Amino acid sequence: MKSTTTRLLAAVILGSLALGVWYLGIPLVSAQKVRDTQQHETPGQKEKPKPRGAREQSTVKGQEQEEHGHDEEKIVRLPEAKRKELGIEVAAAQPGSLKTQLSLTGTVSVNTDRFVRIVSRIPGVVREVRKNLGDPVRAGDVMAVIDSRELADAKGAYLAATERMTLTAETFQREKDLWEKKISPAEDYFKAKQAHAEARIELRLAKQKLIALGFADASLKQLASEPEASLTRYEIVAPLAGTVIEKRLNVGEFVKDDTEVFNVADLRTVWVNLNVPPTDLLFVEKGQRVHISAGAPLPEVEGKISYIGAVVAEDTRTVPVRAELPNPDGRWRPGLFVTARLTTKETTASVLIPKAAIQTIENTPTVFVQTHEGFEARPVTLGQSNETHTEITAGLAAGEAYAATETFVLKAELAKGEAEHQH
Repeated sequence: MKSTTTRLLAAVILGSLALGVWYLGIPLVSAQKVRDTQQHETPGQKEKPKPRGAREQSTVKGQEQEEHGHDEEKIVRLPEAKRKELGIEVAAAQPGSLKTQLSLTGTVSVNTDRFVRIVSRIPGVVREVRKNLGDPVRAGDVMAVIDSRELADAKGAYLAATERMTLTAETFQREKDLWEKKISPAEDYFKAKQAHAEARIELRLAKQKLIALGFADASLKQLASEPEASLTRYEIVAPLAGTVIEKRLNVGEFVKDDTEVFNVADLRTVWVNLNVPPTDLLFVEKGQRVHISAGAPLPEVEGKISYIGAVVAEDTRTVPVRAELPNPDGRWRPGLFVTARLTTKETTASVLIPKAAIQTIENTPTVFVQTHEGFEARPVTLGQSNETHTEITAGLAAGEAYAATETFVLKAELAKGEAEHQH
């Protein structure tokens, strides 16, 4: 019994020792393996702590990379073919003359010094109409023919006065000879003299009446040899060369002696009527050059101030100013609305570029300068400007190439690139 108990106690003790060794041995072996593994690791397998200087160098390098990326965003890269397709024109920055100008509005009108309203000088019925609206005419061209009974009476009176003048002249000469020879009494001589004087006056009146109707001396001399049918024929003749801009008669129509039948204007020169505020009148003077434009397709042309009104118009409270404009090809038609520019001041700028070349980026005036990498968005400093051009005082040097047109496309491309960089 005792031996059995002893053996059981020994077995329990041995089992407890074995369990304790097993329990304590596992962590020891694992810790040892960890230490062995750490001793045999290569430097590339685990990152060692970096010194402070190394961390600062890494931060500076990252900032440089970020700044470099930001610079790249300020450049727009476009292939040459794409640039031309978008209509972006490149120009070289150059000095220029900056003109401060006064802008005015106006209308084109006929040159009234070269304009005529043609009226029928005698009543009658229209037989022929030879000129129509838009037709060119030369001085002396027959524009229409009228049959007039009153004209026949006037021509008859002239012919009768001519015959009477001839007869009284012969009678007066005969009576004068007889009186001088004391064959005829003085009373017959003075009667013949008076009759001749009256005939001369009558002929003069008849002649002047026909001249007032437009007959020339040459046509009056041929009047006696004309057929009777032509006595009623009245020809309306163009007094000057020009263009028919209005026609108011038709064949078979009766016209009075004061009817306006044609308007003819010489449109080789036209007038531009401008309205100038009194405050701007000091910038306007007679003979001054003025640039006239009416938009496409008409090109801008140059005229000259020919008249400055002396009175302020009551309805517009402006002073009428007139410019004379050459119009050899007839493009500037009366009634056309135009704009005019008068130069009031002129200065010299070291660099002068169009306003269309300037864009505002981050509240800063910017010009897209062409480099070997693309178009660089470069801030510039603006000087004086007018309606079309601006002086650049800093940021762009003379001779540098820049985008002169369609720069809003480059601005959009730049904004697109910045958005992509932020994402």
